[in-house]
Amino acid sequence: MNNPRILAALLLAATAFAQPLAQAAERRLGLTQIVEHPSLDAVRKGILDELATHDLSDGHGLRVDFQSAQGNPATAAQIARKFVGEGSDVIVAIATPSAQAVAAATRDIPIVFAAVSDPLAAKLVRDLEHPGGNVTGTSDLTPAAEQIRLIRAVLPQARRIGVLFNPGEANSVALLARFKTEAAAQGFSVVESGAPKSSDVLNAARALVGKVDAIFIPLDNTVVSALEAVIKVGGEAKLPVFSADTDSVTRGTLAAVGFDYYDLGRQSGAQVWRVLQGTAPGEMPVESVEKLSLVLNLKAARAMGVELPPELLARAAKVLH
Repeated sequence: MNNPRILAALLLAATAFAQPLAQAAERRLGLTQIVEHPSLDAVRKGILDELATHDLSDGHGLRVDFQSAQGNPATAAQIARKFVGEGSDVIVAIATPSAQAVAAATRDIPIVFAAVSDPLAAKLVRDLEHPGGNVTGTSDLTPAAEQIRLIRAVLPQARRIGVLFNPGEANSVALLARFKTEAAAQGFSVVESGAPKSSDVLNAARALVGKVDAIFIPLDNTVVSALEAVIKVGGEAKLPVFSADTDSVTRGTLAAVGFDYYDLGRQSGAQVWRVLQGTAPGEMPVESVEKLSLVLNLKAARAMGVELPPELLARAAKVLH
């Protein structure tokens, strides 16, 4: 048994035998998002980082297939069918359109959605506490009342808020309705401007110039993916641009009160881990992030002709210069 050739042959056979076993032990994770932009990318990173704390990463106990729909709902549906056909162990869908596409494609494979503002309106679950079925996830429903109070604090004389949104995105329509109700309660009127595609965002923003005192960007994937176009209009017209997510402040909006999308991703990753351990999604409540942060951008304020109140600067979690 000391023959080197025999030992080499045995080692080769053992390696060949072990490889299929290792591959069989890997779980298949289908990961999709409707479009790539910083907020949704932060969610994806949070999910993968959370799984890594449980010693699961691509090629190490997990086979991750990430697909972006590039803002196209038809592509999102194709990705969903692909994941189902490949027999994913769990499918993670980031943002409402991708979650809806995946939920329509399977009632058997566990689904964890992330960054879906209104899972009930999107018809992803029947009940937030007891979702039932094969779907659960995390919601990024924004604090509309706090966001409107922020606009009032920065612009005490403002009366009209322009809201850019994609009328074909259920998430955005639901958010707009909620925002309008809260705005009316605080003495604002809302002027809508639709952008069905990212290429429409620039003209939709320009259509608000002269009609509103500020622009608000909700958690609309179409608009956020073309955010720089809105910021350009805000600077040219001296029209303050507020956003629902704090990541957009880093990109150039004036201010936002919201939460950290990376934290939301970590929560979603913990849900995925529980599913991989055998917990049924329908038994897991839909979760949301409770901690809010105020983020301000001084450079954007100068560009848009706004002076931020000292009291806001004092309580901001982050001030960008």
